[in-house]
Amino acid sequence: MPSMPVEISASRARHLWLAAQRLLEPTPFGAGPQAVKLATEHLGYVQIDTINVIERSHHHILQTRIPDYARADLAAAQSVDKSVFEYWAHALAYIPTADYRYFAPDMRQMRDNPPANYAAINRRDYNALLRRIGEEGALSIRDIDDEVLVEKEHLWASRKPSKRLLNFGFYNGDLTISRRDGMLKAYELTDRHFGWERRPRPATPGQVADYLLSRALRSQGVVSLDSICYGNLGLKAQVLPLIEKAVRAGRLAQVSITGAEKVPHWAEAAALEGGQPPVPAGLVHILSPFDPLVIQRKRLEAIFGYVHRFEAYVPAAKRVLGYFALPVLVGDEIVAALDLKTDRQAGRLLVQRWTWMVPERPDLKAAIEEALGRFQRFQLAPSLLPA
Repeated sequence: MPSMPVEISASRARHLWLAAQRLLEPTPFGAGPQAVKLATEHLGYVQIDTINVIERSHHHILQTRIPDYARADLAAAQSVDKSVFEYWAHALAYIPTADYRYFAPDMRQMRDNPPANYAAINRRDYNALLRRIGEEGALSIRDIDDEVLVEKEHLWASRKPSKRLLNFGFYNGDLTISRRDGMLKAYELTDRHFGWERRPRPATPGQVADYLLSRALRSQGVVSLDSICYGNLGLKAQVLPLIEKAVRAGRLAQVSITGAEKVPHWAEAAALEGGQPPVPAGLVHILSPFDPLVIQRKRLEAIFGYVHRFEAYVPAAKRVLGYFALPVLVGDEIVAALDLKTDRQAGRLLVQRWTWMVPERPDLKAAIEEALGRFQRFQLAPSLLPA
């Protein structure tokens, strides 16, 4: 076992990451609901977001890796096959149902020691809501009429007190999202939705740590402690001994990335063997700002040398890239950021701002414009238009 880290270039680190994200293959997961299941299992989770200036992020992330993706595929995976479920990763996300047990400890924590805003709920009202769902089936917030409305605590809150009851049931595992109509969620009893007589046994802290490490190695290729524990920073102390054990066993190797030497990274030893394969020609991806390749901003900057700015909540006069800029990956380099908007009434995709990260070249522009054509067809596909 080498005593010094293996030195790799930023280019090699990018290749490892892109390969792990399955962005070096045209159709890595096939098509249909099964492709949604496979993609979600490989990535670990697919972030959900409500902004819809273009198609919402969960659909965008999946279509990036499933060229023939249709919104109905995700609906089927969630509501028919039940191979994915919604819960909190670092944000609200679709998660493989096979991984449910690793999120059960958070559900138990919410049930046993809820934070102040949930500890104060009326348990009689909550139990009555569970009984109603048991009797009537899945309910959305629109199905519930509250006699007294309250002031919103934040922009995305609801004035209906029952929304907090639904959220409490969702976070403690009593309820799950059985289907979505756009962003309108239907809440169902968890055990009935999945057909479980007994729920998966909650993972131990050590098992959760092992899950985080395995998930990161599978989907990131080259990892740091921060990237492994993104959204779970409290588990660093459990994850680090697992890394050290794997290094001693020769399964992992510590690496030093050129330009990011201050942050320890690790990769599977087998992945570092041999030379770096070439990046396929013609590779162009227009990425969601919530894509797993983009969401960890510090990691993205360290390995790609690209600083992404999410400016939807920045005053217009202070925006640099635009309201909803999308990084454009060509080969193994982010070459531009496009602020796009889908005009569904006019049936076209609008480029509101085009920012080059590299010197503009005619061949790059032509390749991106071709990718924009494909992206527009995805945006305006009949199955993706609002009902």
